[in-house]
Amino acid sequence: MGRPTMTMAATVLDAPDPRALARFYHQLLGWPVVDDDPAWVTLRPPGGGPGLSFQLEELYERPAWPAERERQQMMLHLDIEVEDLDAAVAHALAAGASLAEFQPQEHVRVVLDPVGHPFCFFVND
Repeated sequence: MGRPTMTMAATVLDAPDPRALARFYHQLLGWPVVDDDPAWVTLRPPGGGPGLSFQLEELYERPAWPAERERQQMMLHLDIEVEDLDAAVAHALAAGASLAEFQPQEHVRVVLDPVGHPFCFFVND
């Protein structure tokens, strides 16, 4: 029996308010909303491909970055390629993100979305 056909549809982030977090990522990425429900929102890139979804988690706890014992740790992060790190960070901050205090690499910027999910901007040289 061969491997069944599978297609990655979306990465899903938990959030205490899916619509609010979706608005942040819509402003950050410019992707349109394709599903909008109080407990589930999905954005999709205009050119197709996997989307980014946000699901209600009433017991959501902000992850610690970098990881700390006895605190909620991140389960994943998003890597976003950009042409200009400084411009990307400024855009994210204006949308409501915060720059992480700990920056582990010189050519990468770790940024936190409004509920604390880390994402990384990087330039591919």
